[in-house]
Amino acid sequence: MTTENRSLYSQLPATDRLLRDPLFSPLLTRFGHSRVVDILRQLLDEAREAIRENHMLPDWCDDWLNAASERLALDEQSALRPVFNLSGTVLHSNLGRALQSEAAIEAVAQVMRSPVTLEYDLDGAGRGHRDRALAALLCRITGAEDACIVNNNAAAVLLMLAATAPGKEVVVSRGELVEIGGAFRIPDVMRQAGCILHEIGTTNRTHPKDYRNAVNENTGLLMKVHTSNYSIQGFTTSVDEATLAELGRELDIPVVADLGSGTLVDLSEYGLPKEPTPQEMIAAGVSLVSFSGDKLLGGPQAGIIVGKRELIARIQQHPLKRALRVDKMTLAALDATLRLYLHPEKLRESLPTLRLLTRPAEEITAQAERLLPLLAERYPEFDVRLAPCESQIGSGSLPVNRLPGAALTLTPRDGRGSRLDALAAQWRALPVPIIGRIGDGSLWLDLRCLEDESRFLEMVLK
Repeated sequence: MTTENRSLYSQLPATDRLLRDPLFSPLLTRFGHSRVVDILRQLLDEAREAIRENHMLPDWCDDWLNAASERLALDEQSALRPVFNLSGTVLHSNLGRALQSEAAIEAVAQVMRSPVTLEYDLDGAGRGHRDRALAALLCRITGAEDACIVNNNAAAVLLMLAATAPGKEVVVSRGELVEIGGAFRIPDVMRQAGCILHEIGTTNRTHPKDYRNAVNENTGLLMKVHTSNYSIQGFTTSVDEATLAELGRELDIPVVADLGSGTLVDLSEYGLPKEPTPQEMIAAGVSLVSFSGDKLLGGPQAGIIVGKRELIARIQQHPLKRALRVDKMTLAALDATLRLYLHPEKLRESLPTLRLLTRPAEEITAQAERLLPLLAERYPEFDVRLAPCESQIGSGSLPVNRLPGAALTLTPRDGRGSRLDALAAQWRALPVPIIGRIGDGSLWLDLRCLEDESRFLEMVLK
């Protein structure tokens, strides 16, 4: 060991001495003796490593109290941190998709504080079914005979196939063999469910006769998969759910549909592109329909299956149902969200997803005009401008449709792209991180999802 290093080691304080320092008393009270000791030992180990590698003490060795405080505060942060989603994607899969309504938040808090009738029948004081109450509500909204709830739509599709067509052929158009995020592919799900995929038609054209010609003694289902995360355009033909349901009735074969995103209202009434609804498919005679809870529906992550009572009963009795079932918090949030649909006059106001998707471009532009001079003053090294933009809905919903709005763009005056990366990293390190996107030589802040303007300014003007 060099004399220089020996001198540096001698400057490191003993843990006991720091713990006896009155200035550390608030930390000990707030975080506890064990955690403070662990952090101090980590800091001491890092300081010794710096001496060995760099022959110098870290800068924070001048203030051990502040170093320990910062490290403890960082250690206390949740892995799931609130952020500002200014990415331009409303239903951002990596940022948790749909924001929950106040009604859903209150409902979850209530069931977390108290025992609830999750699987308890108050009439008979016995064990009930955890989907029962919500099934009645879903049937009321969609017109289905019964319903089942699992943890996401991928699980719903897997369970639906496994319970209704094990060892049987499932007939699907080639143009609907989709892959969604995480490499979730319909053919792979078929295999896992114990079904045999029977492809028909071509990528761009499938006709009713293709379904009819595919049916044999081992056919278990006719299946429609809504291509919600891509679009095939041009010389195309597909078979709609009503036509397929009529064919299924004629051949006595159930017709099931994976609706994907799922919406319980006609979005065209709100100025958005129309998406098929479970209500329309059930009315058309489709036997089972599955869809997501945390996308266009605006609720928690869940997979919902609605349809014929006899088929739902088979799904409920399948062993996979227990593995894929949801907990009381999800059911509470979904129940509260579904009840908002019973009051359609206030749905835009009460459901955050619909409120953000229908936010007027003029309102977003006015917000950008308010914020622009403040950001321009705070970041003089950037050229800050207001730019029209088009937000995307996200999570595979309406992939070719865009929502007109406004963004603030920050472009380095010296043209150095590294400034953009540094600014983006700086904003991601804020107490409430700001998530934008880099493109065309600028950092873009799409303001469609910015509702807490004062908190945003508190962060961005630091």
